[in-house]
Amino acid sequence: MRIKCGAQTRKRHKKYLKLAKGFRGGRGVLYRSAREGVERGLAFAFRDRKQRKRQMRSLWITRLSAAAKSLDLSYSKLIDLLNKNQVTLDRKSLSNMAATDYEAFALLIAKFKPQTA
Repeated sequence: MRIKCGAQTRKRHKKYLKLAKGFRGGRGVLYRSAREGVERGLAFAFRDRKQRKRQMRSLWITRLSAAAKSLDLSYSKLIDLLNKNQVTLDRKSLSNMAATDYEAFALLIAKFKPQTA
């Protein structure tokens, strides 16, 4: 006796069409187009979760660089200064401090910055 797979096929189709809800045109209605759009979207989502982490670190470094410039330091000298003095704050918290509470950031750097005459 031949067994047809209608139930499984319908379930699979409904799964993709549910994920494609909100897609425009045939991509939200037609199974094949919906599947292609959903799989492409999921691939982009996976890739971009990694890229978001890179972009945020780049943003933190840019903010720290700008804050360091106002204190007559380069970014690399700032990081070197903090590492030599065993300051374990990460770039995220340092850039947040520089953006929201600049006075505290300046005091922290002034504490470790070598005084020049």
